[in-house]
Amino acid sequence: MKIGIIGGAGKMGKWFSRFFLNEGAEVKVSGRSKEKLLKLAEELKVEVAENNVDCVKDVDIVMISVLFQNFEDLVKEIGPHIKSNQTVLDITSVKELPVKIMHKYIKNGIVLGTHPMFGPKVEAKGQNFVLTPITTKEKKFAKEFKGWLTKRGFNVTIISPKKHDELMSVVLGFSHFIGLTACDTLLKSKFKELKNVSGTSFKMLLELIENVISSDPEFYSTLHMSLPDIEKVEEEFKKNVKEWLKIVKNKDRDKFIKRMTELNNEFNELLKYSEKNE
Repeated sequence: MKIGIIGGAGKMGKWFSRFFLNEGAEVKVSGRSKEKLLKLAEELKVEVAENNVDCVKDVDIVMISVLFQNFEDLVKEIGPHIKSNQTVLDITSVKELPVKIMHKYIKNGIVLGTHPMFGPKVEAKGQNFVLTPITTKEKKFAKEFKGWLTKRGFNVTIISPKKHDELMSVVLGFSHFIGLTACDTLLKSKFKELKNVSGTSFKMLLELIENVISSDPEFYSTLHMSLPDIEKVEEEFKKNVKEWLKIVKNKDRDKFIKRMTELNNEFNELLKYSEKNE
Protein backbone atom coordinates (compact mmCIF):
# COMPACT_ATOMS: atom_id res chain seq x y z
CA MET A 1 0.00 0.00 0.00
CA LYS A 2 1.26 3.48 -0.86
CA ILE A 3 -0.05 6.64 0.76
CA GLY A 4 0.28 10.20 -0.54
CA ILE A 5 -0.05 12.82 2.20
CA ILE A 6 -0.53 16.42 1.10
CA GLY A 7 0.53 18.62 3.99
CA GLY A 8 2.83 15.84 5.13
CA ALA A 9 5.20 18.11 7.03
CA GLY A 10 2.44 19.53 9.24
CA LYS A 11 1.79 18.13 12.71
CA MET A 12 -1.00 15.75 11.72
CA GLY A 13 0.60 14.98 8.36
CA LYS A 14 3.74 13.90 10.19
CA TRP A 15 1.66 11.84 12.65
CA PHE A 16 0.00 9.93 9.81
CA SER A 17 3.30 9.54 7.96
CA ARG A 18 4.71 7.76 11.00
CA PHE A 19 1.50 5.77 11.54
CA PHE A 20 1.32 4.42 7.99
CA LEU A 21 5.05 3.68 7.89
CA ASN A 22 4.64 1.62 11.05
CA GLU A 23 1.89 -0.28 9.23
CA GLY A 24 4.37 -1.21 6.49
CA ALA A 25 3.07 1.25 3.88
CA GLU A 26 5.14 3.45 1.60
CA VAL A 27 4.55 7.17 2.16
CA LYS A 28 4.99 10.07 -0.25
CA VAL A 29 4.54 13.64 1.01
CA SER A 30 4.09 17.13 -0.40
CA GLY A 31 3.64 20.55 1.16
CA ARG A 32 4.47 24.23 1.03
CA SER A 33 7.82 24.03 2.83
CA LYS A 34 10.46 22.05 0.96
CA GLU A 35 12.79 22.50 3.90
CA LYS A 36 10.35 20.84 6.32
CA LEU A 37 9.66 18.03 3.84
CA LEU A 38 13.36 17.27 3.42
CA LYS A 39 13.79 17.32 7.19
CA LEU A 40 10.88 14.86 7.47
CA ALA A 41 12.51 12.63 4.86
CA GLU A 42 15.67 12.56 6.97
CA GLU A 43 13.72 11.67 10.10
CA LEU A 44 11.38 9.15 8.49
CA LYS A 45 11.72 7.03 5.36
CA VAL A 46 9.27 9.04 3.23
CA GLU A 47 9.47 10.07 -0.40
CA VAL A 48 9.25 13.81 -1.08
CA ALA A 49 7.04 14.64 -4.07
CA GLU A 50 7.91 17.46 -6.46
CA ASN A 51 4.45 19.01 -5.96
CA ASN A 52 0.88 18.15 -4.95
CA VAL A 53 0.01 16.63 -8.33
CA ASP A 54 3.09 14.42 -8.17
CA CYS A 55 2.06 13.38 -4.65
CA VAL A 56 -1.16 11.77 -5.90
CA LYS A 57 0.51 9.80 -8.71
CA ASP A 58 0.92 6.06 -8.23
CA VAL A 59 -0.54 5.98 -4.70
CA ASP A 60 -3.49 3.98 -3.40
CA ILE A 61 -4.74 6.52 -0.87
CA VAL A 62 -4.44 10.30 -0.92
CA MET A 63 -4.74 12.02 2.46
CA ILE A 64 -5.36 15.77 2.53
CA SER A 65 -3.96 17.43 5.66
CA VAL A 66 -4.10 21.16 4.94
CA LEU A 67 -5.72 24.20 6.54
CA PHE A 68 -9.41 24.56 5.82
CA GLN A 69 -8.91 27.90 4.05
CA ASN A 70 -6.56 26.21 1.56
CA PHE A 71 -8.71 23.12 1.08
CA GLU A 72 -10.77 24.03 -1.99
CA ASP A 73 -7.81 25.31 -4.01
CA LEU A 74 -5.90 22.13 -3.21
CA VAL A 75 -8.78 19.80 -4.17
CA LYS A 76 -9.33 21.76 -7.38
CA GLU A 77 -5.62 21.32 -8.19
CA ILE A 78 -5.44 17.54 -7.67
CA GLY A 79 -9.01 16.62 -8.73
CA PRO A 80 -8.31 16.00 -12.44
CA HIS A 81 -5.39 13.72 -11.55
CA ILE A 82 -7.25 11.28 -9.30
CA LYS A 83 -7.73 7.85 -10.87
CA SER A 84 -10.63 5.44 -10.51
CA ASN A 85 -8.61 3.05 -8.32
CA GLN A 86 -7.67 5.71 -5.75
CA THR A 87 -9.28 6.85 -2.50
CA VAL A 88 -9.09 10.42 -1.22
CA LEU A 89 -9.42 11.12 2.51
CA ASP A 90 -9.57 14.52 4.15
CA ILE A 91 -8.96 15.13 7.86
CA THR A 92 -10.45 18.61 8.33
CA SER A 93 -12.36 19.34 11.53
CA VAL A 94 -15.56 20.23 9.67
CA LYS A 95 -17.08 17.83 7.19
CA GLU A 96 -20.14 19.04 5.30
CA LEU A 97 -18.41 21.66 3.12
CA PRO A 98 -15.16 19.70 2.52
CA VAL A 99 -17.15 16.64 1.40
CA LYS A 100 -19.14 18.81 -1.04
CA ILE A 101 -15.91 20.31 -2.35
CA MET A 102 -14.37 16.88 -2.93
CA HIS A 103 -17.44 15.72 -4.82
CA LYS A 104 -17.37 18.87 -6.93
CA TYR A 105 -13.80 18.50 -8.16
CA ILE A 106 -12.99 14.78 -7.83
CA LYS A 107 -14.89 12.71 -10.39
CA ASN A 108 -12.97 9.44 -10.16
CA GLY A 109 -12.21 7.06 -7.32
CA ILE A 110 -13.72 7.27 -3.84
CA VAL A 111 -13.72 10.28 -1.53
CA LEU A 112 -14.34 10.03 2.19
CA GLY A 113 -14.58 12.70 4.84
CA THR A 114 -12.76 11.66 8.01
CA HIS A 115 -11.98 13.33 11.32
CA PRO A 116 -9.33 11.92 13.67
CA MET A 117 -10.49 13.19 17.06
CA PHE A 118 -7.04 13.63 18.54
CA GLY A 119 -3.91 15.73 18.26
CA PRO A 120 -0.41 14.89 17.05
CA LYS A 121 0.99 14.04 20.49
CA VAL A 122 -1.05 10.91 21.23
CA GLU A 123 -0.89 7.20 20.49
CA ALA A 124 -3.50 5.65 18.20
CA LYS A 125 -4.92 3.14 20.67
CA GLY A 126 -8.18 4.23 22.25
CA GLN A 127 -8.59 7.38 20.14
CA ASN A 128 -11.86 8.30 18.43
CA PHE A 129 -12.04 8.43 14.64
CA VAL A 130 -15.09 9.66 12.69
CA LEU A 131 -15.96 8.70 9.09
CA THR A 132 -18.62 10.58 7.09
CA PRO A 133 -19.60 8.73 3.88
CA ILE A 134 -22.58 9.84 1.79
CA THR A 135 -22.74 7.55 -1.28
CA THR A 136 -23.25 3.80 -1.38
CA LYS A 137 -19.68 3.28 -2.58
CA GLU A 138 -18.33 5.49 0.21
CA LYS A 139 -20.39 3.69 2.84
CA LYS A 140 -19.02 0.34 1.69
CA PHE A 141 -15.43 1.61 1.87
CA ALA A 142 -16.09 3.31 5.24
CA LYS A 143 -17.30 0.00 6.69
CA GLU A 144 -14.12 -1.74 5.51
CA PHE A 145 -11.93 1.13 6.69
CA LYS A 146 -13.67 1.08 10.07
CA GLY A 147 -12.73 -2.58 10.46
CA TRP A 148 -9.11 -1.82 9.57
CA LEU A 149 -8.92 1.10 12.02
CA THR A 150 -10.67 -0.83 14.79
CA LYS A 151 -8.06 -3.60 14.59
CA ARG A 152 -5.45 -0.90 15.22
CA GLY A 153 -7.11 0.32 18.40
CA PHE A 154 -9.28 3.19 17.21
CA ASN A 155 -12.91 3.77 18.28
CA VAL A 156 -14.63 4.43 14.95
CA THR A 157 -17.99 6.14 14.38
CA ILE A 158 -19.74 6.45 11.01
CA ILE A 159 -22.18 9.38 10.69
CA SER A 160 -23.28 11.89 8.06
CA PRO A 161 -21.24 15.07 7.42
CA LYS A 162 -24.18 17.18 8.64
CA LYS A 163 -24.51 15.26 11.91
CA HIS A 164 -20.75 15.44 12.42
CA ASP A 165 -20.73 19.23 12.16
CA GLU A 166 -23.68 19.57 14.51
CA LEU A 167 -21.87 17.46 17.12
CA MET A 168 -18.60 19.32 16.64
CA SER A 169 -20.32 22.58 17.59
CA VAL A 170 -20.35 21.13 21.11
CA VAL A 171 -17.38 18.74 21.10
CA LEU A 172 -14.91 21.23 19.63
CA GLY A 173 -16.57 24.64 19.53
CA PHE A 174 -17.90 24.63 23.08
CA SER A 175 -14.79 23.11 24.68
CA HIS A 176 -12.59 25.65 22.87
CA PHE A 177 -14.93 28.45 23.95
CA ILE A 178 -14.67 27.30 27.58
CA GLY A 179 -10.89 27.15 27.34
CA LEU A 180 -10.58 30.65 25.85
CA THR A 181 -13.00 32.35 28.24
CA ALA A 182 -11.57 30.52 31.26
CA CYS A 183 -8.07 31.60 30.29
CA ASP A 184 -9.22 35.20 29.87
CA THR A 185 -10.88 35.09 33.29
CA LEU A 186 -7.89 33.58 35.09
CA LEU A 187 -5.41 36.02 33.58
CA LYS A 188 -7.56 38.92 34.75
CA SER A 189 -7.70 37.47 38.28
CA LYS A 190 -3.99 38.39 38.64
CA PHE A 191 -3.26 35.44 40.93
CA LYS A 192 0.10 33.99 39.89
CA GLU A 193 0.19 31.22 42.52
CA LEU A 194 -2.86 29.31 41.23
CA LYS A 195 -1.01 26.37 39.71
CA ASN A 196 0.95 25.66 42.89
CA VAL A 197 -2.18 25.33 45.01
CA SER A 198 -4.55 23.74 42.48
CA GLY A 199 -6.45 20.53 43.11
CA THR A 200 -7.56 17.83 40.66
CA SER A 201 -10.49 19.75 39.13
CA PHE A 202 -8.51 22.95 38.66
CA LYS A 203 -5.59 21.03 37.12
CA MET A 204 -8.03 19.63 34.55
CA LEU A 205 -9.19 23.16 33.76
CA LEU A 206 -5.58 24.33 33.38
CA GLU A 207 -4.90 21.40 31.05
CA LEU A 208 -7.88 22.36 28.88
CA ILE A 209 -6.71 25.98 28.78
CA GLU A 210 -3.17 24.98 27.85
CA ASN A 211 -4.38 22.66 25.07
CA VAL A 212 -6.61 25.36 23.60
CA ILE A 213 -4.36 28.40 23.74
CA SER A 214 -1.31 26.51 22.43
CA SER A 215 -3.15 25.63 19.22
CA ASP A 216 -3.08 27.54 15.94
CA PRO A 217 -5.26 30.70 16.27
CA GLU A 218 -5.88 30.81 12.52
CA PHE A 219 -7.18 27.24 12.55
CA TYR A 220 -9.39 27.88 15.60
CA SER A 221 -10.87 31.06 14.14
CA THR A 222 -11.74 29.26 10.89
CA LEU A 223 -13.25 26.35 12.81
CA HIS A 224 -15.43 28.59 14.97
CA MET A 225 -16.69 30.52 11.97
CA SER A 226 -17.51 27.29 10.09
CA LEU A 227 -19.38 25.16 12.63
CA PRO A 228 -23.19 25.33 12.41
CA ASP A 229 -25.25 26.57 15.38
CA ILE A 230 -22.17 27.24 17.50
CA GLU A 231 -23.64 30.60 18.54
CA LYS A 232 -26.69 28.78 19.95
CA VAL A 233 -24.48 26.56 22.12
CA GLU A 234 -22.50 29.54 23.40
CA GLU A 235 -25.65 31.59 24.03
CA GLU A 236 -27.06 28.68 26.06
CA PHE A 237 -23.84 28.64 28.09
CA LYS A 238 -24.14 32.40 28.65
CA LYS A 239 -27.71 31.96 29.88
CA ASN A 240 -26.71 29.17 32.28
CA VAL A 241 -23.82 31.25 33.65
CA LYS A 242 -26.29 34.03 34.48
CA GLU A 243 -28.64 31.59 36.22
CA TRP A 244 -25.88 30.07 38.36
CA LEU A 245 -24.47 33.50 39.15
CA LYS A 246 -27.90 34.59 40.34
CA ILE A 247 -28.09 31.58 42.69
CA VAL A 248 -24.68 32.42 44.16
CA LYS A 249 -25.42 36.12 44.50
CA ASN A 250 -28.67 35.35 46.30
CA LYS A 251 -26.88 32.89 48.62
CA ASP A 252 -29.62 30.41 47.75
CA ARG A 253 -28.06 27.28 49.17
CA ASP A 254 -31.17 25.10 48.80
CA LYS A 255 -31.57 25.97 45.12
CA PHE A 256 -27.86 25.34 44.51
CA ILE A 257 -28.09 21.86 46.06
CA LYS A 258 -31.33 21.06 44.23
CA ARG A 259 -30.00 22.13 40.84
CA MET A 260 -26.66 20.38 41.28
CA THR A 261 -28.44 17.15 42.28
CA GLU A 262 -30.70 17.40 39.22
CA LEU A 263 -27.71 17.90 36.95
CA ASN A 264 -25.91 14.91 38.45
CA ASN A 265 -28.94 12.68 37.81
CA GLU A 266 -29.45 13.99 34.27
CA PHE A 267 -25.76 13.63 33.44
CA ASN A 268 -25.63 10.04 34.73
CA GLU A 269 -28.62 9.20 32.52
CA LEU A 270 -26.76 10.71 29.56
CA LEU A 271 -23.71 8.56 30.33
CA LYS A 272 -25.87 5.42 30.56
CA TYR A 273 -27.43 6.22 27.18
CA SER A 274 -23.99 6.77 25.62
CA GLU A 275 -22.63 3.50 27.00
CA LYS A 276 -25.75 1.63 25.82
CA ASN A 277 -25.38 2.97 22.27
CA GLU A 278 -21.62 2.41 21.86
